[in-house]
Amino acid sequence: MNNINLEQITFGGGCFWCVESCFNMLKGVQSAISGYSGGHKDNPTYEEVCTGETGHAEVVQITYDPSIISYEQLMDVFFFLHDPTQLNRQGNDIGTQYRSVIYYKDDAEKAKAEEAIEKSKQSGRWQGTYVTELTKFEKFWPAEQYHQGYYNENPTQPYCSAVVGPKIQKFKKHFGELGMLNTE
Repeated sequence: MNNINLEQITFGGGCFWCVESCFNMLKGVQSAISGYSGGHKDNPTYEEVCTGETGHAEVVQITYDPSIISYEQLMDVFFFLHDPTQLNRQGNDIGTQYRSVIYYKDDAEKAKAEEAIEKSKQSGRWQGTYVTELTKFEKFWPAEQYHQGYYNENPTQPYCSAVVGPKIQKFKKHFGELGMLNTE
C-alpha cells in the first residue's frame, strides 16, 4: 500500500470486536483499530465507556488505501455488519456505546456518508427507520490492547463463539465472493 495516500474513517456499529476483525480482512485496509469516540472524557477506559456515562461509542478507526478500496465500499461493509435501525443497541448489546454512528472529517465526507446511508436504505437490507448518527469527528481514543484483535485471540470465548463468529462467517462468505478479502 502507498502510505502517502492513506485515509482514515471512524465509525461505530455495535461491539467493536466483530467490526474490527472484519475490516482487518479487507484488501486495502492497512489497519482497523478498536477504540472510543464521541464522548466528553479524555482517554476513557472500557469499563467507563460501558457505563454509558462518558458519551463515547465503541468505534473502529480504519486506515485504508483509497486506490484499493473506496470509501463507498467501506460503507457497504459497515452497513452489512450491523443493523442501522436499532437505536443504541446491536442485538443483546444495549447502551449508547453501541450506537450506529459515522464520524466525518469535513463537509465532503459528510455528504459521502449521507449518500451511503441513502444507498443502504434503498438496498432494502434493513427494514425500519435508520438511526445512524452523523457526527463531526473530534478525537479517537484507542481501546486497551487486549481489545485489539480480540476475536482472533479469543474465538472460543462465549460471546465470540455465539455472536461474533457467525457474523464473521457471513461476512467472509459475502465479501469473499466479491473478491474483497486478503488471501494471506
